Amino acid sequence: MRKFWKRIKMVFTIRKFGPFLFDFFKSDTVPLKKKLLSVGFFAGYLLLPFDAIPDFFTFFGLVDDVGILLLILQQIIKLAPDSLREKHRIGLE
Repeated sequence: MRKFWKRIKMVFTIRKFGPFLFDFFKSDTVPLKKKLLSVGFFAGYLLLPFDAIPDFFTFFGLVDDVGILLLILQQIIKLAPDSLREKHRIGLE
């Protein structure tokens, strides 16, 4: 239940992720392997058409997609070095 509330909290800080992702992929401190893994997360999300809740259920289908994107962002945050997380004030709390 605690992870669920962390992900809900992440929705309200979504504006931080653009600059964070830009710095993550631009940074020399992040190994290439971690960058490729992150790209793989996004590619897997886009290429695999499976949804837990189909998108024709308008609201609930979108909530499912937002949840998956937040899960991917959370994994990328885990891959980022501490200095980058501190710079953007993004933590795993």
